[in-house]
Amino acid sequence: MNLQTGEKRIFGKAMLAAAVFAGMLAFTGAPSALADDDRGCQRRIVKADHKLHEAVEHHGWNSRQADRARHELREARERCWNERHRWWDEDGHRWHSDRDWDDHDHDRH
Repeated sequence: MNLQTGEKRIFGKAMLAAAVFAGMLAFTGAPSALADDDRGCQRRIVKADHKLHEAVEHHGWNSRQADRARHELREARERCWNERHRWWDEDGHRWHSDRDWDDHDHDRH
């Protein structure tokens, strides 16, 4: 199949435009991927925090269930810290960029 010179130019321009468009899509996807990771961390911490509140409400501060829930909350915070170097404070509704959580912060309620 022989393409004439004009058709080759049009084909080349179309390929260049497609490559530029694909590159733009690749770069616009990066911030949302970071946001997805943050939402995943936040969701895990919120869930673990909720489980701790439920365990305390149903079984008491010093129960085996509350201890397990505290452990799960600590693990969720650690995971976010190790992956993102920040963690979500569900009670304060904010991100922390320091590893300054207290494993017994819910014991004072």
